[in-house]
Amino acid sequence: MENWRFTMYNIKRIAALVCMLPFAAVAQEKPAVSKLKPVVSQEKTTQEAGLAVSGKPVLSLDTILKRIDQNNLLLQSYGLRAESYKHTANAATAWMAPMIGVGTFMTPYPGQMIMDEGDKGSVMVQLEQDIPNPAKLKANKKFIESKAKVENATRGVTLNEYKAQAKRLYFGWLVSMQRIKVLKENEKIMETMKKVEEIRYPFNQSKLSSVYRATAKIEENKNMIRMLEGDMAKSKAWLNSLMNHPGNMDFAIDSTYQPVYVPASAIDTGSLAMVRKDIEKMDFSIQSMKLNIEAMQKQAKPDFKLRFDHMSPLTKMMPKAFSVMGMVSIPIAPWSSKMYKSEAKGMGYEVLAMEKEKAAMLQETQGMLYGMQFEIQSMQKRIEAMEKTIIPTLKKTMEVSMLNYRENKMELPEVIGTWEALTMMQANVLDEKLKLYLMIVDYEKELYR
Repeated sequence: MENWRFTMYNIKRIAALVCMLPFAAVAQEKPAVSKLKPVVSQEKTTQEAGLAVSGKPVLSLDTILKRIDQNNLLLQSYGLRAESYKHTANAATAWMAPMIGVGTFMTPYPGQMIMDEGDKGSVMVQLEQDIPNPAKLKANKKFIESKAKVENATRGVTLNEYKAQAKRLYFGWLVSMQRIKVLKENEKIMETMKKVEEIRYPFNQSKLSSVYRATAKIEENKNMIRMLEGDMAKSKAWLNSLMNHPGNMDFAIDSTYQPVYVPASAIDTGSLAMVRKDIEKMDFSIQSMKLNIEAMQKQAKPDFKLRFDHMSPLTKMMPKAFSVMGMVSIPIAPWSSKMYKSEAKGMGYEVLAMEKEKAAMLQETQGMLYGMQFEIQSMQKRIEAMEKTIIPTLKKTMEVSMLNYRENKMELPEVIGTWEALTMMQANVLDEKLKLYLMIVDYEKELYR
């Protein structure tokens, strides 16, 4: 009889313990959540202190763009090449070196019978100088000088490409940091659910598979963080290469930076032609081509040559003699004028083709910018709806699911489904933000900002 009473007493105790388990889990988790904030703030303080101690620089986007402009090796090469054209242009006005010759004049072959002393011939000294037409030299100098402007404009085009590439890397790094922050927050929620499952399992209120599933989700989350950290390291290395820094130089970016879309006040072909460096490069190329046509047309002007000969006889009975001769070329001869006339005509057609290409580029860019504006506005509205409506709703759903789960009214797989929906929507928001940022980069690239 006493054994039966003892058995009933133990059954009542176990039943009471099982009924009080959900409340015990709630009471156990509340202090854990309350302790979470000081731990996070402490970690943040420790991280900031480590940043200050290590002297890790924080580079803003403007700083990176300025360093690319100043330090990039390829950009420096354009300035050097432009300087070389200036010196080459000065060399284009130089004359050919004078020619001097020494020899004999009217000297008989050895063994010949000389009838008179005057037949012995003379020793001759000859001076010769080519005199180019000054108009040709000036035209060629202007043509070569124009190439320097083309090189400087090419530098602007390359710099714009590098700026766009740096912005893409910077914004990708920024979004990766935001993804890691979201993943860590979601990982804490999953760790809480795992702890609850581990507490309930000994009392047969959860399944062992649920514990394993929560563990797998946590590890999957950590793998995503590792992948994003790898992307951030890759962006850092590429930015270092653009700034001409060692690839392993450590620095951080401004995590508070938010890209801002600033629409152009006016999008017309005239304003685009003034700001776009590729159009400026094309203008300078057209000007250079026209100067080359003028230089080719100057080939119709004659060149000159002056020659002076001095003869000293080998006998004293003959007087010293000299000869002065001036020569002029005849470039208008049909067999010689064909070359420069055909080349000038071909260049004229090439100039017309480049002007048509310039107009087509401006028209295409204008339509592209209008399309980008509409797409950016649409993306901003979608992101705003996600952040203000969908994400808060899913967070409330997650809170309700966690409350029901703590009260043992919902199974873990159902809560994981809600957690996955929230995580996926947060990832979709960040995907849309990255697309928006990259669209802003392309928009600014077309405007050469």
